[in-house]
Amino acid sequence: MQFITSWVTNIILFILLATVIDMLLPNSSMQKYAKMVIGLLLIAIILSPILKLFSADFEQVMAKALNTTDQQRNTKNLIEAKKKEIQASQQAYILKQMAVQLKKDAKEELMNKYQLELAQVDIESASKDNPKFPNDIKNISLVLKPAQEGEAVEAVTPVKIDISKPLPRQNAEMNAVKKFLAAKWSVKEEILTVELEGGGVKHER
Repeated sequence: MQFITSWVTNIILFILLATVIDMLLPNSSMQKYAKMVIGLLLIAIILSPILKLFSADFEQVMAKALNTTDQQRNTKNLIEAKKKEIQASQQAYILKQMAVQLKKDAKEELMNKYQLELAQVDIESASKDNPKFPNDIKNISLVLKPAQEGEAVEAVTPVKIDISKPLPRQNAEMNAVKKFLAAKWSVKEEILTVELEGGGVKHER
């Protein structure tokens, strides 16, 4: 507002000054040239705001534009990073829930048939977003341990896995456990990696 007031004031003062000069000049060819100069100066004063606008520092304007572009790019990158972080957290939660469900589904039968428990279930997904079971599951790593004493087990003939037995016997028993779990969970045996807790037999794909 102050800039407009100053601009209008300059125009009025210049017109008054030009009027006084016109009255003081005698009627001659000099008066005609003086009026032309006064008119050009008046136009310059009227156009001064536009001239100031175009005379602004070009580099400063470009710097502001580039700074705005960088801010937009940084904001976009931040949004993408947060999106990936949320997706990773969501995937980890889904896989964890899958593992809990798998342990729950196989717990009773695994204990009754083999006197074993699932100490650890780690699921690896081939999908980066909202994995589905079993289509998106790439690998299931299992760690088995002997069932704790005092667990309620049905009166069935148990199949014990003794790490002191010959290796072929252990492999056969682990194969049986692996086939049982694959059938129980409706997955391919190839994606199961099974081992005993404490460095026992490890049966991979």
